[in-house]
Amino acid sequence: MKTKQGLTIGAVVAAMLLGLGGCAGMSSQDKNTVVGAGVGAVGGAVLTGGSAVGTVGGAAVGGIIGLEVSRP
Repeated sequence: MKTKQGLTIGAVVAAMLLGLGGCAGMSSQDKNTVVGAGVGAVGGAVLTGGSAVGTVGGAAVGGIIGLEVSRP
């Protein structure tokens, strides 16, 4: 019998593996954009205390920065 926490951890691990598999065909610029959006979302959530607006705003800003950093 699995506990609720064990099931949750398994679901997170499965989602991470599927997410990583989806990045295989991405260009370097695409990967930088996604990483920037992820880091920006976490930063926005931390700075605003978990506000949805702060998280989405951070993801948008981080994605734009990730895109611009990798432009030739």
